[in-house]
Amino acid sequence: MLLYKKYLPDFIFGGIDGLVTTFAVVSGVIGASLPSSVILILGFANLFADGFSMAVSNYLSSKSEEDLQQNHSDKKATKAALTTFVAFILIGFIPLLSFVINFGERNFLISIILTLLAFSLVGYIKGYVTKTNRLVSILQTLFVGSLAAIIAYMVGYWLADFGV
Repeated sequence: MLLYKKYLPDFIFGGIDGLVTTFAVVSGVIGASLPSSVILILGFANLFADGFSMAVSNYLSSKSEEDLQQNHSDKKATKAALTTFVAFILIGFIPLLSFVINFGERNFLISIILTLLAFSLVGYIKGYVTKTNRLVSILQTLFVGSLAAIIAYMVGYWLADFGV
């Protein structure tokens, strides 16, 4: 129990960011009316590159904190980075799932539903483990993710209108 609480912030951070950024890619591409193949290319590129970036950033941050405390063990920083990376990839894949399976015209709708469910689950877990209001925790993650998706969709839509 203590181990998963220790790395819960890394898991929540990686999972939420994976969902937000990957679904933002999906929304931006849909907003620009580009083909599903672009969603898959940009979605997977984002998933692995941003997941790696998040993990390395988490490692460097954790390592810096340990260095400040003069605790020169790489083990904790490495575990934090791996937790962030795994959560980012696993949870961040959810918005792409419907496009990988290919439900045709319903891909985006199914992606929205799966992403909202994933945000709700991550929010619930966060609320459960931290013993805070689960509904508030769910609504926070839904709000952040929805806002990012709306921004990405609108940017894609506007850029497509300008012929970019």
